[in-house]
Amino acid sequence: MPWNVIVAVSVLLGSVVEVDAETIIHAGRLINGHDGKLHREMSLVISDGKIVSVDKGFVKLSGDDTLIDLRDFTVTPGWMDMHTHLMSQHHKKVYSDRFFMNNADYALRSTVYAKRTLMAGFTTVRDLGDNGVNSVSLRKAIDEGWIVGPRIFTSGKSLATTGGHADPTNGLKGDYRRDADPVDGVVNGADDARKAVRQRYKDGADLIKLTATGGVLSLAANGQNPQFSADELRVIVETAKDYGMTVAVHAHGTEGMKRAVLAGVDSIEHGTFMTDEVMTLMKERGTYLVPTISAGVWVAEKAQEDDYFPAIVRPKAAAIGPVARQMFSRAVKANVRIAFGTDSGVSVHGENAQEFEWMVEGGMSPMKAIQSATLEASRLLKVDDRLGTLEVGKIADVVAVKGNPIDDIRATRDVVFVMKEGVAYRSPETNHSDGE
Repeated sequence: MPWNVIVAVSVLLGSVVEVDAETIIHAGRLINGHDGKLHREMSLVISDGKIVSVDKGFVKLSGDDTLIDLRDFTVTPGWMDMHTHLMSQHHKKVYSDRFFMNNADYALRSTVYAKRTLMAGFTTVRDLGDNGVNSVSLRKAIDEGWIVGPRIFTSGKSLATTGGHADPTNGLKGDYRRDADPVDGVVNGADDARKAVRQRYKDGADLIKLTATGGVLSLAANGQNPQFSADELRVIVETAKDYGMTVAVHAHGTEGMKRAVLAGVDSIEHGTFMTDEVMTLMKERGTYLVPTISAGVWVAEKAQEDDYFPAIVRPKAAAIGPVARQMFSRAVKANVRIAFGTDSGVSVHGENAQEFEWMVEGGMSPMKAIQSATLEASRLLKVDDRLGTLEVGKIADVVAVKGNPIDDIRATRDVVFVMKEGVAYRSPETNHSDGE
């Protein structure tokens, strides 16, 4: 009998169902992502990398079936981090890396970060800014099965204005501080904006990332000032939509956020100094907030070390952590749409789940926090037809943790099982922290 012809026989008051399938997961507790409930004693039936059945009770195996026994654990959809930087991880000498690291060095190192991210339960990520096209190559290597890592949606090089947060020549001495152009992701005026978007499309990017305000870690004094005109933002959004690309916007300061939301961007990243006015605009337009609390907390902690950041960065880093957490609490109360994101690469790769704890501490329920990394993230990516929930027809991205994260969100630290597209990369029998 074909697997998709399901014959179900209920016995023992409906607790056991007999089907013909390839892989069966027995889940002691299951969060499907879409209904906001915790279900007990459930089975997922998987074939060809997709979910073909979700059943109450523990499905009985036939001779050819593979059982994955997760009856002692909580099963969720694979988590999705909407703000990562897999090419790097911040350290004291990160600003000099560009003089000593080749593109191949960045790419090879990123394979370690990618594997750690997947093993931490994150089966999908957005990579929001690298030094060129390395993340495109990383995406290809993972898709082809050459290396292990999460599904990647990448922006390639972030867009900036001259001297803006993502201008690659910032901080360099005059001999190296050339006039960067749209190929480098640097925009000045509407024509540059169009060319920069089209260049990212040519490079193979999936979406556009731009830096609408100053940033914390850039070598510049102001971390909040608006850095794109309203016209430049409008042109970027229009051109991106023409090419089927969403737009993610780094923004700390209020005016830059406001201009970006009015231009029609899809998400505001960080949103540190977000006002009630901006929150209202975001709700009206359906704009997502990707809060990245982890990064704010991390840089604030590192700012206490005298020699960690350059002098121009340290005051910005010291100020951001408490403000970011307060903003998030206000956004939760205001019912702003929120998608999970960490800014890992600033904070540590593989510790992405820490963000769940900050979110719950900030007033979000554990279930909503998990949905921010599943259902809501898939909606932001516009892939909710195939990812983000455990439903029939969806891709089989599955995570399991010890304990019950609804009772204690810290359970998200204890990942014991990771499946991406029906392939198990981590299991309770071969469990270890980084997959190596």
